[in-house]
Amino acid sequence: MRSFFAALSLLLLSACSGPLVIDNTPEKDPNDSGSFLTGRDEGGISLGDLTPKSNGTAGLPVNALIWRASLDVTSVLPIADVDAFGGSILSEWYSLPSRPDEQIKLAIFVLDKELRSDAVRVIVYVRTRDGANWADAGTDVALGLEIEELILTRARELRAASISDSN
Repeated sequence: MRSFFAALSLLLLSACSGPLVIDNTPEKDPNDSGSFLTGRDEGGISLGDLTPKSNGTAGLPVNALIWRASLDVTSVLPIADVDAFGGSILSEWYSLPSRPDEQIKLAIFVLDKELRSDAVRVIVYVRTRDGANWADAGTDVALGLEIEELILTRARELRAASISDSN
C-alpha cells in the first residue's frame, strides 16, 4: 500500500508544471541610459569593468622577454620570491666570492609590456659584516644599473633569437 502511494505521489508531482512567473519589471524609460559610469542597464560596475580588456591572449602582464632575461641573469642567486603577475623578483642575501664581508640582495621589477630601457628596474641592497653581525649599508646604484643593462642585453638576445627562429 505504501509503495502505491509513493508511486502515486511521484506521478502527481511529475505532472505538475513549474511555478507561474510574473514579470513585474517596469518599462524602460527611453531617456534612461542605465548606469552613469558604464552606460549599461545593469545599474552598476562589475570587477571586470575595472580591469583592462585583453585581446584574448593569456600570458604575463609584463614583457615576457625582460621577464625571462631577469630570471636568466638571477639564476646564479638564491631566489626568495618570484611574482610573475606583479613582475618582481627578490633574491636572498648573497655574498659575492670576491667580497666575503659584504652581501647583496636584488629586487628586480619589470615595469612595462614593451622592450624598452626603462621597463626594468633593479635595486641592489647591500649589507656589510660588522663583527658577527650584518649592518645595512644602503643600496648600490651603479651595480643596479649594470644588472639592468645585463637584463636588457639578454632580452635583446632572446628577441633576436626568436626572430631568427621564426624566419
